[in-house]
Amino acid sequence: MTTAAETLPRARRRSPFARVLAAVRYHALTVYAVLAFTYLLLPIAVVVAFSFNDPVGRFNFSWQGFTLDNWLHPFGYPGLQSSIELSLVIAVLASGFATVLGTLIGLALVRYSFRGRATTNFLIFLPMTTPEIVMGASLLTLFLNLGVALGFGTILLAHIMFNISYVVVTVRARLVGFDRHLEEAAMDLGANEWTTFRKVTLPLIAPGIFAAGLLAFALSVDDFVITYLVAGGDVTFPLFVWGAARVAVPPQINVIGTAIFLIAVLLMLANILFQWRREPKGA
Repeated sequence: MTTAAETLPRARRRSPFARVLAAVRYHALTVYAVLAFTYLLLPIAVVVAFSFNDPVGRFNFSWQGFTLDNWLHPFGYPGLQSSIELSLVIAVLASGFATVLGTLIGLALVRYSFRGRATTNFLIFLPMTTPEIVMGASLLTLFLNLGVALGFGTILLAHIMFNISYVVVTVRARLVGFDRHLEEAAMDLGANEWTTFRKVTLPLIAPGIFAAGLLAFALSVDDFVITYLVAGGDVTFPLFVWGAARVAVPPQINVIGTAIFLIAVLLMLANILFQWRREPKGA
């Protein structure tokens, strides 16, 4: 008994190297995740930091000093305000139309069987897999052959077209796990199809629709390649940045980029808070 009792603590004792190796194994994933997250956020941190820079000259590439003047005059560079307004108007309209159409298409693909369903599924994924330069050139060819003047309308149509695919995929993911018995219970209690959709289906899939709308909005504001080919004489914010980069990079560009990032983060946090408040207490 004594020998066994003395052997057990010795067996549990580990060398310093073994303890270090165990600690490395235990924290390796955490350290890797922190490093990867830092790597992803580092460019955003640079954009935020240089929005407070006071550059000497036209290019905001080296740190010269801290100033709040850029934030007090965010549209102090000629042409910047009009490009932001155009990008926001197109993003709001494109994301709105794409969200409505994509939600209806997602409902049809998940809920109903019809001729051409497999083909529709295939066509939905094409804009997501096609290179942007190919899609932009194809849309440019289509508009020119139809005699459509390039400008606001062609940008809006192009953005709606490629955003629908992302909305459909996002909404379908929400609908796949939807419990149809809730709708059947509502209809058993006397609700018609429209009332069931408005009071049961729509509130339950609303987070997915909201997420799809935010994704479509972000993609529309960020798009450059397709917009460049179909914009004509109109200038969106990405086109303005590309054009200005050849002659100057004002710090106001960093200010606008930081503001867009902060607004996106706030909307995401608001969505998380909304879903958290809707969860049953004690669940």
